[in-house]
Amino acid sequence: MDIVSYEDFKKLDIRLVSAVKAEPIAEKTRILKLTVDIGAGETRVMIAGGAEFYKPEDFVGKKFVALVNLAPRRISGVDSQGMLLAADAQGKPLWLTIVEDGEAGLKIT
Repeated sequence: MDIVSYEDFKKLDIRLVSAVKAEPIAEKTRILKLTVDIGAGETRVMIAGGAEFYKPEDFVGKKFVALVNLAPRRISGVDSQGMLLAADAQGKPLWLTIVEDGEAGLKIT
């Protein structure tokens, strides 16, 4: 395991986000295209794995924990502008969510 300094950790912009739209990507069975509200009225497109376990409607209206300042990456023709965080349960993503309600954009510290 690599050790990360607190200074490096502070560079990460981890926030509570809300999925406002989720849709399949043509000819892809393992990923979905999500539009998420990251706060202050700003939305981002993010690619999420696990489409073989979750349907698009499993995401819409739910809150997730995401890294929003990850460098954009083109995946299956879509520019992904961040990453939902998940635990890996033998290949199935277990999405990090919250128990209590909170508005999109809240910073994770």
